[in-house]
Amino acid sequence: MAGKPPAAGKSSFDLIHQKRFLSLIDLPYKSTVIDLACGAGRYSIELSRIEEAQYNIYAIDLWEEGIDALNALIADANITNIHSIVADISRKIPLESTCADMCLMATVLHDLSKEARDSALREVDRVLKPDGILMIIEFKKIDFGPGPPVGIRLSEDEIENLTVKHNFAKISCDEIGEFTYLMKLQKKGTLPMGSVPF
Repeated sequence: MAGKPPAAGKSSFDLIHQKRFLSLIDLPYKSTVIDLACGAGRYSIELSRIEEAQYNIYAIDLWEEGIDALNALIADANITNIHSIVADISRKIPLESTCADMCLMATVLHDLSKEARDSALREVDRVLKPDGILMIIEFKKIDFGPGPPVGIRLSEDEIENLTVKHNFAKISCDEIGEFTYLMKLQKKGTLPMGSVPF
């Protein structure tokens, strides 16, 4: 197993407008959500608390201590709809193809190498259902405030250019905090004959 990831132990969840983030998630009842490189699972915990949704959540990270902390929280709070997995998302997401309605990558991509980004996004394309949603949270490319050095931050254009080659199309991009934005993308499903691609 790889060593401790660069941002292990940190979460961007306290830096975002949490209600705004949750309002941008529009999924059917009991949708399957994968929280990729989830750390200690702050986003997964909040998604699990949306009672009217009852999402089926897979929280995946290669950082075993983070998953252990999440498991302790799950047990303590008697949460039954989060399933935690220790795995490196840039190698393999250990779930079946086309199993997920949404994948979340919250301040993850900037920490990955170019090769790892491409590998992870190929895996996201594989596990998402046709027309599934990918939500990417990243730090604005500005040289102040919390977050990684500006040199490794990813702009909205960079995210769009990176994801389009992996079968994703941008739906929207929203500010969800002073220092963060959320890009919502959709997996390009198989288009019927004569359809116009988006």
